[in-house]
Amino acid sequence: MRAQPSLELGQHQHLTLTPQLRQALALLQCSSQELDQEIAQALADNPLLETVDPEPESAAQAERLDRLWSQPARAALPDDLPEPGQPPSLIDHLLQQLHATRATERDCLLVVRLMGELDERGYLEFDPEALADGLPPGLEVEEEEWRTALRLLQSFDPAGVAARDLSECLRLQLRARADEWPADVLACARRLTEHLEDLGAGRWGRLCEALGCDRALLDAAHRALRRLDPRPAGAWQTDPVHYVVPDVLFHRAADGWRVSLNPAVEPRVRLNPELADGLAGQDLSPDLRDRVRQARSLIHNLDQRRQTILRVAEYIARHQRAFLESGVSALRPLTLREVAQALDLHESTISRATRLKYAQTPWGVHELKFFFGTVVQTRSGEETSALAVQALMRTMLESEPAGKPLSDMRLAQMLADRDVVIARRTVAKYREAMGVPPASVRKARGPAGA
Repeated sequence: MRAQPSLELGQHQHLTLTPQLRQALALLQCSSQELDQEIAQALADNPLLETVDPEPESAAQAERLDRLWSQPARAALPDDLPEPGQPPSLIDHLLQQLHATRATERDCLLVVRLMGELDERGYLEFDPEALADGLPPGLEVEEEEWRTALRLLQSFDPAGVAARDLSECLRLQLRARADEWPADVLACARRLTEHLEDLGAGRWGRLCEALGCDRALLDAAHRALRRLDPRPAGAWQTDPVHYVVPDVLFHRAADGWRVSLNPAVEPRVRLNPELADGLAGQDLSPDLRDRVRQARSLIHNLDQRRQTILRVAEYIARHQRAFLESGVSALRPLTLREVAQALDLHESTISRATRLKYAQTPWGVHELKFFFGTVVQTRSGEETSALAVQALMRTMLESEPAGKPLSDMRLAQMLADRDVVIARRTVAKYREAMGVPPASVRKARGPAGA
């Protein structure tokens, strides 16, 4: 048979996303920070828009280490120290020590270059080729010169700074504090830094065999390592703490719980009244009409975003009233489908409305997605949430006997006594999600820390 071309009439249904609908969906999914960026871009593109309370622009700050390259290294050191009364940073602390040495101009330059590669822990990724890329043009440096500069930097306080990995960090600290332990303990601790994986897993028999020592000496070496700091730059950590600003506020009222949007993060955008009045009744050009339409569409979509988030949060407050009263252990299971059906919205809309939106509750700030969880059946036929079970497990683990950690099987039995019947493998999955190591590891770590 030969296929013959033909014409056929038919009706098909499909959804076309208009620019306005795309914008509405995109704005709904935005976090408060992302929304600020979207609004800032809209304000820059459309002169008809303005904020009610515009935020002042923050001034950019230059990096201190970049300034060191603009003049000879040692000459830059004294002028770059902190003002009196100002707490020094780690770089300030290291520069002071470098200034007190008799290092050559060239060595100072290399040490400063190494300082610029320190991460927030005080560690250094030592790659001479990559380091050379940041040097002034025409300056050739041999690898041995880099290693000399590295040894000088590693001799500075805090002990362990500029280590290339955890093992080296611990060895540098053992060298700096060698007089704190007997010679045999110190030697064993140094060798133990090469077996950190076995140490973390508590494989004591394997470690005694590998190091050729008895358990008493191994425990003494372990205690020595536990007195060291795996993050030598921690005391100088000056990065600002980024706080989560809640989008939604749950607060108690006389007849229950009320929900409101946080005015601190609620965007306030409007048409510029002077421009809008001046355009009223005029025959506008197509471009200007389009700008008016875009401005009104943005304002409408922002209002729709507020209403959707508020409706979802109000439903959560009603459904999770027990949590608001009693805490995480009282969380009830909740699904996106359940909320979508109750509010006559699509599941994807609920997902967007809860993504990176945070609520202030009596029990801390939580992402709205926190209130959704899988169902766990109790023996009595009632339902609880997986997060509530994890909260109960956390309480049990915090009070487990010293030296006798609770196994997953024992946790399952204790949960069953509380009317929550789940399999041992489910207990293990929840424990791993909580970041709690197995009982064998917890037991191994216990005595050595005494």
